[in-house]
Amino acid sequence: MSPSGITPQPDITPIAAAELLPESGGAPAFSALRHRNFRLFLGGQMVSLIGTWMQSVAQSWLVYRLTHSELLLGTAWFCSQIAVFALGPLGGLAADRFSRHKLVIVTQTCSMLQAFVLAVLTLTGRVQVWHILTLAVVLGAINAFDMPGRQSLLIQMTSKDDLLSAISLNSAVFNAARSVGPGVAGLLVAWLGEGVCFLLNGVSFLAVIGSLLAMRLQPFKRKPAASPWRHLTDGFRYAREHTDVRRVLAVMAASTFANMPILVLAPVFADEIFHRGSQGLGFLMGAMGVGAAIGTLSLARGARVDRLQPIIAYSGIFMGGATIAFAFSPWYGLSLVIMPLIGYSVFQQMASANTTIQTLILDEYRGRIMSMYSMTIVGLGPFGSLASGALAGRFGTRATTVMGGALAIVSALVFGWTLRRNSVAA
Repeated sequence: MSPSGITPQPDITPIAAAELLPESGGAPAFSALRHRNFRLFLGGQMVSLIGTWMQSVAQSWLVYRLTHSELLLGTAWFCSQIAVFALGPLGGLAADRFSRHKLVIVTQTCSMLQAFVLAVLTLTGRVQVWHILTLAVVLGAINAFDMPGRQSLLIQMTSKDDLLSAISLNSAVFNAARSVGPGVAGLLVAWLGEGVCFLLNGVSFLAVIGSLLAMRLQPFKRKPAASPWRHLTDGFRYAREHTDVRRVLAVMAASTFANMPILVLAPVFADEIFHRGSQGLGFLMGAMGVGAAIGTLSLARGARVDRLQPIIAYSGIFMGGATIAFAFSPWYGLSLVIMPLIGYSVFQQMASANTTIQTLILDEYRGRIMSMYSMTIVGLGPFGSLASGALAGRFGTRATTVMGGALAIVSALVFGWTLRRNSVAA
């Protein structure tokens, strides 16, 4: 930001963007672990994210148990994510104007309190659907500030050379928790009820809050900035004029819609189609997490930063095919085999997109651009969840899932075509 408050117009031509990429394609897969702050963060995440996935599965099952409504399942997802879309730009603005470290400590503390409130309501037998939906909106508002803050903080905990490693390892931990948390949640829900999962999730936040407080980061220095409104609109202008960023955000938005049916309708597959109950749901989601963890780790080991955009296209096509196969699967065992393939492709695409964007953008825009990334992968989820619930009520669960797979394939093909066209033009 210039002293006059007028934002300079950066050179964001394709050549200038490409020059920002590390020539070597990134450091080894585990290089981010050489940074003490990142090791602390990852350790806290390992504990906290298991609790997060336990709450996610238990909440879906609680809504389904109380209502047996596909539409309300979609509504619960809508409530938990709509605030990320509505408040995402403000979260990105906060991440660029204030200390990202302190911002994340505040948001994680608020998330812990939300989990405890949900636990008390459920354990005392007072919980109603409107309680769940209201608290889901609260959590979404917290995440609108937490997600851009955490994503922007990664580079401060490591370095640009280790960014691919950091994002991949963070995603791997996220999905390792996804492979453990849902299975544990399925067992706990069957034995002790949903409230115990919410309580344990609240306790698990202490690990990540402790790790954040133990970090040693450079003191935050406020830079001269324009008014909040000008700062906000400048972020949107930067994204609009940056071709590579705009293209990646567009394909990830389509992928979010494509992936929602299988997430929202998983309880229906587990209970009504395969008759496996809450444990069956937990194992399905856990299997997806196993594949996702493998996908992100393999990306860190073998991918070059300057070759990630084709991976975005290939992963989308593979995800669409696996989703269609899951929709037609007649057996629970076969579905358990397919779910890791879906998780593998979904999170390879997400980690590739995240790293591509973070490597291309200037740090002064990082919070605002990462809030837009959060809006595409989470904030658009509410619209996809409502659409999934409504379409499933009209056309059926399997047909709706097929539609999602087809959308994933088409959007990935279009993205790949634009990459090839730009390559030929260059």
